[in-house]
Amino acid sequence: MNPGQEMFYNFFMERAKDDKKEEAKALLEEGFARQDAGTFDKAYFEETLPKYFELIKPEAIEEVKEAMNHFASRL
Repeated sequence: MNPGQEMFYNFFMERAKDDKKEEAKALLEEGFARQDAGTFDKAYFEETLPKYFELIKPEAIEEVKEAMNHFASRL
């Protein structure tokens, strides 16, 4: 995990629902592996975005949306 990935991992995990932490970890790890392999693209991002939001505490959704939009603008 590179420093940027670790920063996002910590940010996301702090905002994940307590009963969804394992799912969040698996989803993040898959995304990071795809980034490392060069197969993380806009289509994959858009396909998995709803899955990310299902795992987030309701009060953190806007904050996570902002972070995801920032990341998506760089794809």
